[in-house]
Amino acid sequence: MEALAQRLVPDEMWAVASTLMPGQRPRPQGGGRAAADARQVMVAVVYVVTSGCAWQHLPHSFGVTVPTAHRWFARWTRAELWRNLHEATASDPALAEWTRAIRDCVARRHYP
Repeated sequence: MEALAQRLVPDEMWAVASTLMPGQRPRPQGGGRAAADARQVMVAVVYVVTSGCAWQHLPHSFGVTVPTAHRWFARWTRAELWRNLHEATASDPALAEWTRAIRDCVARRHYP
């Protein structure tokens, strides 16, 4: 699984993406569960959008629940993370090609 995660979200991409992500919203009820690991969620989201997998078929091996992955995907999409990530990686041709593919796959998805 580690090799797949590294291929889907390489370290160089994660270094850029993590700076572009919107901050965590405060939980109005306080307490609750700890937030999911953002990189783990990004790996799951990138897998779903680039593979064409239905959200409900996200494999459990990604360690992220379907509602969590979809909620973060929708939030990141509203924050234009995918476009911003592609623009921020434009100077690295290989990385720019991958982030463009992700951006284009996201654009084909229907999201709230």
